[in-house]
Amino acid sequence: MSVEQTPGPRKNEPRAHGAQSSRRLLARVRAIMADPTGAQESLDRIVGIIAAEMVAEVCSLYVRRAGDMLELFATQGLKSEAVHNTHLRVGEGLVGDIAAHARPLALSDAQSHANFAYRPETGEEIYHSLMGVPAIRGGRVIGVLVVQNRTQRHYEEEEIETMETVAMVLAEMVAGGELVDRSELAPIDGLGIKPLRLEGLRLNGGIGMGTAVIHQPAYRVEHVVADDIAAEHEKLETAYSEMHGALEDMMAAGAFAEGGEHRDIMEAYRMIASDAGWLERLHEAIDSGLTAEAAVERVQNDLRARMSQVSDPYLRERMHDIEDLGNRLMSHLHGDGANGNGKVLPDHVVLIARNLGPAQLFDYDPERIRALVLEEGSPTSHAAIVARALDIPVVAQVKGVLERIEDGDPVIVDGDSARVFVRPGEDVQQSFKDALKARTAQARAYDAIKDLPADSLDGVHIELSVNAGLLVDLRRMHETGAKGVGLFRTEVPFMIRPEFPEVKEQEKIYREALDEAAGKPIVFRTLDVGGDKVLPYWTKEDEENPAMGWRSIRISLDRPAMLRQQLRALVRAAAGRELWVMFPMIADVSEFTAARALLDKELARHEKMGGEPPSHVLAGSMLEVPALAFQLPALLRHSDFLSVGSNDLMQFLFASDRGNSRLAGRYDTLSPPVLSFLTGVVEACNAAGKPLSLCGEMAGYPVDAMTLIGIGFRNLSLVPSSIGPVKSMVRSLNVGDLKQYLDTVVNLDDRSLREKLRGFAQDHGVVI
Repeated sequence: MSVEQTPGPRKNEPRAHGAQSSRRLLARVRAIMADPTGAQESLDRIVGIIAAEMVAEVCSLYVRRAGDMLELFATQGLKSEAVHNTHLRVGEGLVGDIAAHARPLALSDAQSHANFAYRPETGEEIYHSLMGVPAIRGGRVIGVLVVQNRTQRHYEEEEIETMETVAMVLAEMVAGGELVDRSELAPIDGLGIKPLRLEGLRLNGGIGMGTAVIHQPAYRVEHVVADDIAAEHEKLETAYSEMHGALEDMMAAGAFAEGGEHRDIMEAYRMIASDAGWLERLHEAIDSGLTAEAAVERVQNDLRARMSQVSDPYLRERMHDIEDLGNRLMSHLHGDGANGNGKVLPDHVVLIARNLGPAQLFDYDPERIRALVLEEGSPTSHAAIVARALDIPVVAQVKGVLERIEDGDPVIVDGDSARVFVRPGEDVQQSFKDALKARTAQARAYDAIKDLPADSLDGVHIELSVNAGLLVDLRRMHETGAKGVGLFRTEVPFMIRPEFPEVKEQEKIYREALDEAAGKPIVFRTLDVGGDKVLPYWTKEDEENPAMGWRSIRISLDRPAMLRQQLRALVRAAAGRELWVMFPMIADVSEFTAARALLDKELARHEKMGGEPPSHVLAGSMLEVPALAFQLPALLRHSDFLSVGSNDLMQFLFASDRGNSRLAGRYDTLSPPVLSFLTGVVEACNAAGKPLSLCGEMAGYPVDAMTLIGIGFRNLSLVPSSIGPVKSMVRSLNVGDLKQYLDTVVNLDDRSLREKLRGFAQDHGVVI
């Protein structure tokens, strides 16, 4: 099937005079490369032709060697004795700067630039202007192509694009292995046969064992230079239309036909695929003289290189989607239409990838995938969302994984500890096989108690709820026997959409959540963005301290229309049902009362318009900012409940950035000051007769949860996978004995009480 798309530029019209120059230069370069002369001699002739075509006194090619060293390999204009004797480290000088950042550089006065590095053996002191571009292959810079002029020349954008096109062709020549051994072009940590342990970031827990399958579409571009520009434009348009047809077919069948987050992700993905700007870039690359396949590869290489310089996770996510679409388009150009994944799969697959687009797991057989390992990826990435829905262990941000694992390698993924074991020995394999058996038995044990109450041995009842942000989390709430949702992160659906959702869209999300909960309570936290959570359609503002900056309720109160729209959607969705609303990042009682006043206005508006109101409305506050703890009596006069957000609270309490690896483990949540602080919160809520819960990571660890129960918490909200372990702990615990023990240790001056509490659990038969 085909889908009508925005038409590209007319095929038979050159887009600029520069395209003709580019094609002429490419034709001359191709003629030299076709000559049966040696690679070095060909390179020497090519730099001379480039210098002539670009009207430059100098043209030089630097090639990346082992140890991230750039070596001058050929030049027209610099001293010949400098060839193979001039070296710059990546990041050193202007050439090194181009290699480090994978970006072109054009300077009319190069010597005045702060990064200029003079090499006397080259004789380049007489040249003032410089323009250089990276030679990229497979997303990695393998060289730098440079032209220089004596005069202070301004290089045009068309000239830079021409150089980028030629650099792409030269990159293929360098990668051929005749100039430099191919092993030098790989990262230092190359492939090996020894066992290897890699570490990353946990995106989804669990253990997966299987055979490595590399997701790295490797389409070899056989013909780089186009013979018929119009035919290449036509070929691109045909493949582009076929790709859209395949996406439409995918969305009409299988898991995507059911709606929900998968569908939302694919809608955003399809919008990116329809972006006329992306198609225009591909047509422009063809106009420069490339074939359709080479044009896609050039745009892909540029995207991969630029992606490595982007820090914003949401911008990176969009760029990953474009990279995925480029691979899909390449598959249609090659005629296989399957994204290159038609290989025979082993029964147990550990999928290895740089990153994955939202539909790529479905290009494989999900039933065979035991784990996913990503070189990049983030908790809110599309791959993570889909993998969690399929309950696949995921470890992300594993550096250099694509260069260190080969197709067919045995791999073990420990999602719980975020470790990947490559080519493990028999002892390691047996250890994990035993762990898998134990995990399976443990899962059966947890399943056996899912319908039993979380009551301690001495009759103390604990309410266990789940943290959620997607419908799939609500389904797991029922599977684990949780009593409700203690924290529904409303920002998650906002993050996977291409634009801010309107009231009707939000209302649909919240109604579906309430329907899925089937009468169990859901505590909806209003939009908590800012800091490290930036919506893709908002401009991120630079802040010195984003975690303590313009975020969360501060944004909502500064943009009351946005908050009112969300509250309006919640009120409508909860018609006839109980509605729990929680405001995050409250630092002052006045912030809570202002937010609650907006909720009251929306309730009154809804009733005035004849809408069915919620059966009961409760408004609460999160305790994340320590200052709020000193205002609890005043807050609890206005708030119906309180929930401790331990993640942010702990980083503010200790002035310790939880994202800083240097501070990891420096402070412990099970320390006397933390327990003293939380005990005061428990006492204040008990005195006011207001419900109290805790919904941070602390609640998900049995030892931490045990301690929280010991100081008086009776309602914990945790990730679904932690419900079973924590309930097992509760049902083996005597709370009275624990309280007596805590009274003897809580005032000690120890940095942490964790080991003492572990010892108590072991001595008293508490399952942790």
